[in-house]
Amino acid sequence: MAKTYPLPKFHFLVSFGGAEFNCTEVSGLDFEREVIEYRSGADIEYHKIKLPGLSKYSNITLKRGTFADKGREFYESWVKTVYLQEDGEQFRGDLVISLLNESHEPVVSWKAANAYITKIQSTDLKADGNEIAIETAEIVHEKLTMVK
Repeated sequence: MAKTYPLPKFHFLVSFGGAEFNCTEVSGLDFEREVIEYRSGADIEYHKIKLPGLSKYSNITLKRGTFADKGREFYESWVKTVYLQEDGEQFRGDLVISLLNESHEPVVSWKAANAYITKIQSTDLKADGNEIAIETAEIVHEKLTMVK
């Protein structure tokens, strides 16, 4: 009988608009269903029933190291989602985050539909620090699904 183990969370890939990005951290892959509490005026019992409401999705936060030769590529790829395109439409796309196995193949993937950037934060600078420079992008989307 072969043993199965949980997947490690450090081997993943982020893709958006045909480009792949190496990130150090991805967070916000969660959703919640709002609850509607209701009690009919004719109910003889004194409690509410709980019904499922609208789904609510968190913003996805991506963090990655700042590179001298690839920093501009990252910024330009994401900043185009904020500004209007030539035809007047705002660019949106599907953001896909894939958890990879030892063979670098996707095992579990999350797809954020109609995603676009809402915030880019460059690294903070400290003369007495010794950390790597990290830039952050915050992504909003309409729906998060798990795909295989």
